[in-house]
Order: sequence, then C-alpha cells, then structure tokens
Amino acid sequence: MKVILLEDVKSLGKKGETVSVSDGYARNFIIPKKKGVEATAENMNTLKLQKANEEKVARETKAAAEALAEQLKDNPITIKAKLGTSGKLFGAISSKEIARELAKQRGLELDKKKLVLDEPIKELGTHVVKAKLHKDVTAQVTVNVIEE
Repeated sequence: MKVILLEDVKSLGKKGETVSVSDGYARNFIIPKKKGVEATAENMNTLKLQKANEEKVARETKAAAEALAEQLKDNPITIKAKLGTSGKLFGAISSKEIARELAKQRGLELDKKKLVLDEPIKELGTHVVKAKLHKDVTAQVTVNVIEE
C-alpha cells in the first residue's frame, strides 16, 4: 500500500514523502496513529497544495528578512551609557538594550534573541553586532556607544 507520511517515521521516511509499506503496517500502525494517510489522488493533490503553500510562505519570510537587513545596514543606532572610573562603561550593553533602542530610534521590532553578541559591549565607540534574521539572511547593526 502506498502511504503519504504526515510526520517523520524512523527508518521509513520524512514528512511529505510517499512510501510503500505492507497493508497491515499501514492499517494497524501508520494510519491509526495519524503518521500517514493512504496515497489516493485527492490526498496527493492536497499534499502538492500544502507544499506549494509552504514554499510561498518560506519565500515571503526570506524576502521580509532581506528587507529588514537592508534597513538595518544603513541605520546605525546610538546608545548613551555612563562611564565608570577607569574609563570603561558602568555596566554593559546587552542585546536586550540594543533591541529596545532599535525599536525606539528606528521603529524596527527585532527580537533580542536574533542579535548575536559574543559578549556584552563594555567600551565606548562603534561596534558591529550581527543579527540572524533568517537561516539564510544575516545583517549587521552598527551601534555607537557614547558617554551620557
């Protein structure tokens, strides 16, 4: 019996694949546990439509990430911070503060988890922070840290 998998099945195949299995395995395991459906013409057509929709959504998401990357590239942000006695910052600037300043200064909503900081910023000057916007799209945010 031909079956379309609705989720990954170990040693059988991945979600969306059409595989041949014995009738008993399909009737007793795959179909009752909703791991797959019989490969009828209607189900095959539904699978094609779902794949096309998923590809369209993926393209739109990537395009939105690329547009955001362009906005981030040309718009540096400025953060004011207090200096300690040794000339270093009093405290540090984290990805949370950078995301908040992006929203406040540029109106760009960006999750702090998408900003990649090896370590918090602890010095005055210009720093470049990477932003992972999509699995294929990364951007760079320029952060100018000045004395308050």
